[in-house]
Amino acid sequence: MLDVLVREDLTFADEVFRQAYKVKLAYVGSKVYLRGIIEFSNFCQKNCFYCGIRRSNDKVNRFCMTDEEIIQTALIADQSGYGSIVLQAGEKSDEAFIAFVERIVRSIKKRTNNRLGITLSLGEQGQDTFRRWFDAGAHRYLLRIETSNKELYCRLHPDDHNYDVRLNCLDWLRRAGYQVGTGVMIGLPGQTCEDLVNDILFYEKHDIDMIGMGPYITHKNTPLAAASGSNTKKNFKLALKMIALTRLRLKDVNIAATTALQSLNPQGREEGLKVGANIIMPNITPVKYRDDYELYEGKPCLDENADISKTCLEKRIQFIGEEIGYNNWGDSPRFFKRNKG
Repeated sequence: MLDVLVREDLTFADEVFRQAYKVKLAYVGSKVYLRGIIEFSNFCQKNCFYCGIRRSNDKVNRFCMTDEEIIQTALIADQSGYGSIVLQAGEKSDEAFIAFVERIVRSIKKRTNNRLGITLSLGEQGQDTFRRWFDAGAHRYLLRIETSNKELYCRLHPDDHNYDVRLNCLDWLRRAGYQVGTGVMIGLPGQTCEDLVNDILFYEKHDIDMIGMGPYITHKNTPLAAASGSNTKKNFKLALKMIALTRLRLKDVNIAATTALQSLNPQGREEGLKVGANIIMPNITPVKYRDDYELYEGKPCLDENADISKTCLEKRIQFIGEEIGYNNWGDSPRFFKRNKG
């Protein structure tokens, strides 16, 4: 794997991409599954050095969508045949927030007659919270580790963040019954190709079901922005290689072609699909809130409504010879293989 990441031979890389796509077709097929992202709040108790909605960024206009705004957005996803949504927000762990999420999940499941799959991406929580949200109806959870290198992780976060707690959360999610997702940023300051290889081995060791990873892109109002060097063609190609290698190594996991890929290349998500990804997460957050949920700069599609985004995606995906798996949760084959019987 290291050889693939460090070599700059384009012919060699293209062959790796072709092989990864063959593995994708054999293990997860050519259907692309949608996860409509609803970024419902940018309040966050964490202060990660790379994130635009970090607690100490006083230039952010903070917001939290109401119950009905979130539910109505979820209903739009259901009516559009998305099959699944992702409820994403800045991290909070107070009882009011926990109960709010629990209530929203139950309401969405009820009002869609259990048709809509729900992924949560709400940061580190306690075991009881994970169970409450699972019992309410969420069945997938994305908690990115950002890097499996503990030393590098510590450089990305203030002292009140704990790498071991993040790992414990992944274990608690598995015990609660979730399909477990994680991922990393690619091209971080101080990150090596050896680190990236170890990230893939981390996915394998922890038997991860779904993976969301993309190029690191800076936000000007963060401490890490000064050590940037991120928004480059090199990091884009490196991200494609990581998708391909992860597909070749893990075969039957779900892998997202992330929005960050499109930030660096207008066809970034399609390129991700062509090298092994099978999930796309269109942003269906109401347009009036999108500018205020800026984790990194240059985030695309901030002014597209859900209908425009869906039509655009259909054309793009059809152009590369694939189709959208509408009205389908698109769950991870690896999860069901592990839990068979």
